[in-house]
Amino acid sequence: MATAIEELRLKLLGEGPSPESIYAQIEEQGVEFINLQFTDVMGMTKSVTIPAVIFPEIVERGQWIDGSSIAGFTRIAESDMFLVPDLSTFSVIPWERGEFTTARVICWVHNPNGDTFPGDPRGILLKQLEKLSELGFTYNTGPELEFFLFERGDDGSIAPLPHDRGGYFDLSTDLASTVRKDMVRALLEMDIDVEASHHEVAIGQHEIDFQYGPAIPTADRAQTFKYILKAIAQKHGLHATFMPKPMEGINGSGMHVHQSFGFLDSSKGKNAFVDENDPYGLSAVAKHFIAGQLKHARGLAAVIAPLVNSYRRLVPGYEAPVYVAWARTNRSALIRVPAIRQGNVNATRIELRCPDPSCNPYLAMTAMLAAGMDGIINELPLEDPVEENLYHFTDEDLKRRNIPTLPATLGEAVEEFAKDDVLRTALGEHTSERLIEGQTAEWNAFRLHVTQWERDRYLEMY
Repeated sequence: MATAIEELRLKLLGEGPSPESIYAQIEEQGVEFINLQFTDVMGMTKSVTIPAVIFPEIVERGQWIDGSSIAGFTRIAESDMFLVPDLSTFSVIPWERGEFTTARVICWVHNPNGDTFPGDPRGILLKQLEKLSELGFTYNTGPELEFFLFERGDDGSIAPLPHDRGGYFDLSTDLASTVRKDMVRALLEMDIDVEASHHEVAIGQHEIDFQYGPAIPTADRAQTFKYILKAIAQKHGLHATFMPKPMEGINGSGMHVHQSFGFLDSSKGKNAFVDENDPYGLSAVAKHFIAGQLKHARGLAAVIAPLVNSYRRLVPGYEAPVYVAWARTNRSALIRVPAIRQGNVNATRIELRCPDPSCNPYLAMTAMLAAGMDGIINELPLEDPVEENLYHFTDEDLKRRNIPTLPATLGEAVEEFAKDDVLRTALGEHTSERLIEGQTAEWNAFRLHVTQWERDRYLEMY
């Protein structure tokens, strides 16, 4: 089915596989079922399963779904919409080979009249990339998703692995080490090129890094990554969680995102963020991009750190950045410029350190890109870097250096997003309104909840 979104995808991402080559794979690998996947506004993966024999018909005509039951999609009166497969995302699901061999394909979501559905996060990112292409650039990203592995008891309870005493990059021989290897194998089988896996700082915390690349395939990998890891953990009797801060007193899980621009015109070079004559190796475009993300950091928070729990992680002292500043080696800053290997200037990039893995990767990258583009379009000046440890700054130091902080709660973050016209325009009114509605409801539910901490602290005292 040739649609406007497919034509745009072809323009920005190039030719995908032919339907005939996919049908050949289906026959070759004995695929019986295909999951048609898409993502809702809150970042949850949704799926409709069809018999593989009718897939050619779906490729030709699309698959109708009821959008009224999906978070952030449509109201009951306007519920019909249809899915159009993006064949470049076809992959057999490793743990579903055998009796019921199943594949998945990620889909674009359309309104009944064929227009792109304005609440499709993947389509929203593609449209922002089109705006970037008009400036002559492409957008490359590399998210690093941290996660925790927990044991699940017979009663369904979840607890940290009792035998895991590992720390950052520790070599361990516990169950988690074996599970990580099984996860890497599954990721590789689904065409996600893994670069490294290791234990993270906290007990039970891990990270698996995959290849840097164009924003949409990378967002697809991030979304796929989450459900692969959950499935493999479950196979081993464990639970993988991307909750930002599952336990107090230890580090939470982040999703640091590395970013750079390429040139649409390859004769101009490979990396638009590079200037070898600059002390930081950064071009004017890169500096304006950083300035834009810093300017919109408080509004970005609701999109890249979308849960009540996200703000348990974004506190001083646990490596999560809360101060709106940039630096090279200073990991307490919101944005840093990682060192490059052996003078490989084409690897120059910036790292935004405040997103967490509970976010919707499509919307997160859309908002991050829109913020950076605002800096480029308006040639925003970049303040000097801050290389001192910001956690040691007093309130007076922060005020004197003009260093704001990120929102302290989801409620505050939603207020900041609601008044950020650049970010709201990038996500579109439909999605922005649904995001604000959903997060406001969550924040209000949290505010009404009386916690055990409050009972322990106040019940007898007062």
